[in-house]
Amino acid sequence: MSDALYETLRRINERPDVYSRYTADALWTSPDISEMMLRYHLDGEVDLASRRTEFIESSFAWISQHFSLGPDTRVVDLGCGPGLYVSRLARTGARVTGVDFSPRSIEYARERAAREGLDVDYRLGDYLALDIEPGYDLATMIMCDYCALSPDQRSALLSRVRELLKPGGAFLFDVYSEAYFETWEEMSAYGEGMMDGFWSAQPYFGFQNTFKYDAEKVVLERYLIVEPDRQTEYFNWFQHYSQASLTAEVEAAGLVVDEIYGNVAGESFDPSLPEFAVVARTPTA
Repeated sequence: MSDALYETLRRINERPDVYSRYTADALWTSPDISEMMLRYHLDGEVDLASRRTEFIESSFAWISQHFSLGPDTRVVDLGCGPGLYVSRLARTGARVTGVDFSPRSIEYARERAAREGLDVDYRLGDYLALDIEPGYDLATMIMCDYCALSPDQRSALLSRVRELLKPGGAFLFDVYSEAYFETWEEMSAYGEGMMDGFWSAQPYFGFQNTFKYDAEKVVLERYLIVEPDRQTEYFNWFQHYSQASLTAEVEAAGLVVDEIYGNVAGESFDPSLPEFAVVARTPTA
């Protein structure tokens, strides 16, 4: 084996520093990948980009009742994707804003709203930077998107949510549990057209590495995609929480953890399950 090849393989398998790179914007705005992600969003039989349709319906029913949604309420869905929740929430009469930085998802969501005659405000952009007016009763972030953010991004998000919500307003989101962290295993994989052509419409070779960071309770799935004319890396971070660690993080940002559930359908909290959901609120005074 040549020294150059050995060095290339060593670099591919080298453990990055935790949160050293963030590539979610590239993942969700890539024309090829975003097309595949939209397919997963719209496949109601799999839990990939979105939940299964059956769960979304149960979740929507609980959210609309629990937060008393109707014409007098305003909702903002952060990371709304193609509007699977937004379209349902809008049918309650609530005034709903959906925010996402995937042009393909927002285009689909707007076309669906027009077809169904729904009055929805969809906005294309990064919810950490986009200009959004305050005054919302409820903010949502579903599918554990919170756990894909770095600590600095999470801090910025919580501050942003506090600005967007009315006094006493609620932020509903879900996260991965520490029990789920224990199920991950470090691994490496390689393949031509890895994941059935998910990463590019062109021929490619894929290298995948999964790394665990025990002290931080973080997992990284890193993909190196090698095409004839370029190489692209994607870093998918997964933060995991206990009830105590998430409460500390949320309350450090000036929000109050009001309720904890097993998921965003309002089921009972169980620390042994892979996920749990939180309702945090802004102070009333």
